[in-house]
Amino acid sequence: MNSASAPRAVQPSSELASGNEASSKGRILAWASWDWGSAAFNAVMTTFVFTVYLTSNAFGGEDQASAVLGAALAVAGFAIALLAPVTGQRSDAGGRRKLWLGVNTAAVAVLTALCFFVYPQPEFLLLGVTLIALGNVFFEFAGVNYNAMLAQISTPRNIGKVSGIGWGAGYLGGIVALLIVLQLFVQPSFDWFGASTEDSLNIRLVAVFSALWFFVFALPVLFAVPELPKTGQAARLGIVASYRLLFRRIRAIYATSPHTIYFLLASAVFRDGLAAVFTFGGIIAAGTFGFALSQVIFFAIFGNVVAAVGAVIGGFLDDRVGPKAVIIGSLAGLLAAGTVILVLGNGDYVFFGLPWAGSTTFWVFGLFLCLFVGPAQSSSRAYLARLAPHGESGELFGLYATTGRAVSFLAPALFTLCITVATPLVAAGQAQRWGILGIMVVLLAGLLVLLPVKSPDKAPIAVVPPA
Repeated sequence: MNSASAPRAVQPSSELASGNEASSKGRILAWASWDWGSAAFNAVMTTFVFTVYLTSNAFGGEDQASAVLGAALAVAGFAIALLAPVTGQRSDAGGRRKLWLGVNTAAVAVLTALCFFVYPQPEFLLLGVTLIALGNVFFEFAGVNYNAMLAQISTPRNIGKVSGIGWGAGYLGGIVALLIVLQLFVQPSFDWFGASTEDSLNIRLVAVFSALWFFVFALPVLFAVPELPKTGQAARLGIVASYRLLFRRIRAIYATSPHTIYFLLASAVFRDGLAAVFTFGGIIAAGTFGFALSQVIFFAIFGNVVAAVGAVIGGFLDDRVGPKAVIIGSLAGLLAAGTVILVLGNGDYVFFGLPWAGSTTFWVFGLFLCLFVGPAQSSSRAYLARLAPHGESGELFGLYATTGRAVSFLAPALFTLCITVATPLVAAGQAQRWGILGIMVVLLAGLLVLLPVKSPDKAPIAVVPPA
């Protein structure tokens, strides 16, 4: 690589290659514990329980509350896209990656706990959506530093496995947290004060539980993983100067390691498709395949177990065949499983003399979708960690968050478009399943953009100018 293309540049080396020669099981488990705990915010607060509570009739009607929540989350997404790279940059250079992971995690825990004061009345809607939106912002900031730590607790030989363990822990933590919430608060198995539904006390206590769950399981990484040494002066730069440095570094990365930028773009597209699999999976299960709420919850539990298994298996494969092969294989598997669900739909068939119900189609191939989502997510993180220049992981994972947010409209838009186009062309109640086609288009686009991108072992590490 010709370092003359980046004046005053540091000698190019990856943070992973210049880090540990051996990894500690204790540090890996402590790091994965954060993923386990964070599931309380992801699965309980923002997906299955608290946002469902916020969009109920108690807050002025589902339509209005959903619109307000959507607007708040959109503003949060814009803030994340704008600020994530600079926050990562400043924590890298200031030697404060662990510090800011702790600060942002604590902020999420406090904001989550404050949701206890969101009473089931329309005048509390704004408070609720504001707390959830701010929680999302600080959660993403924490995630930037958490993902950047991957290179600190792994080696070139086991980074895929370690990333897979983290993703698997997140899926399993979500299952355990959801089961506890269901047994203690939502459908309590015994009578206690937390089971009271007066003023939705049981749901508001879910917020307190989630805050404690996240905070407690986030503590190990803050004690087990050492802080980074200071590497530059970016932490002392003003905000404007930090953005100038960011844009200079993006140009330098493109000039000296263009495939790093290509991967950021490709992963942004297919990660939007991966997110849509979980976002719209429950909707399709209920609307197209007639699953009752209890069946959707059971499928979500089994789906998370399968996704966790897939993430761990994918992590082992990642270290042997490389992250690009794992991602391509996972995307191909997702496209194949999605095609079967789209073609068969909720129809009843007979294969080789055996009956095959529509619900069976979704259970079998829906779980295959979950199986392939985990490895794709895990190997994407490991892929980027391998390309991160020394001391720049936080900034690069900040760009990872930004590019993901920039295209996060793709899958929802195509999902809606395909249903809209199909509605006048198919029988009543059959249009929703064609939304799967929109998700598959996004996954296929991400796959096609990824194909020409070099594997990390064949792509040079970017030369970045110092602060």
